[in-house]
Amino acid sequence: MQPPPEQPRIAWAVTGSGHYLEECLDIIRDLEGVDLFYSRAGEEVIRMYGHDPRAINTDSRVYRDRAASAPPVGLFYRGDYHTLVVAPATSNTVAKMVLGLSDTLVTNVYAQAGKCRIPSIVLACDTEPEMETPAPDRVVRLWPREVDLEHTHKLRSFEATTVVENPESLLAALHSRLSELD
Repeated sequence: MQPPPEQPRIAWAVTGSGHYLEECLDIIRDLEGVDLFYSRAGEEVIRMYGHDPRAINTDSRVYRDRAASAPPVGLFYRGDYHTLVVAPATSNTVAKMVLGLSDTLVTNVYAQAGKCRIPSIVLACDTEPEMETPAPDRVVRLWPREVDLEHTHKLRSFEATTVVENPESLLAALHSRLSELD
């Protein structure tokens, strides 16, 4: 395991969605002190959209979903992070968060961040009854299921969790969190 950083950092978890992916990557590129946590699908989707998962932010430590026990969660216990961002967050990830499942790297770090009282900001993908989203080669119209919208709504009630609906709200929530720390 790597030595602790000099100051706590942002943990940024990426799941397997192309919705707002480019905008999230732009935000990540502009940040200092951010480490990346990829779900298996998140790493696949990053590549499908033409990006190298290790090259998004050259200052970042990169963690991949490759072990059943999610060893990087220990970094939350020792105080490496002050904030967790999950963006973009698929309906699958949001459902698992709501149900308390922690069977992937991303859902495990969300659970552990909560247990360590580290605030989380989640950019949920399914927030509107109808939406357009980019696929790697075209724009697609989607109609999120009612259950997906319900899970997003329920996640808003979780302690230490801020759910945002778009990259602008994500950036505002992140700036607000960073100003709290100053």
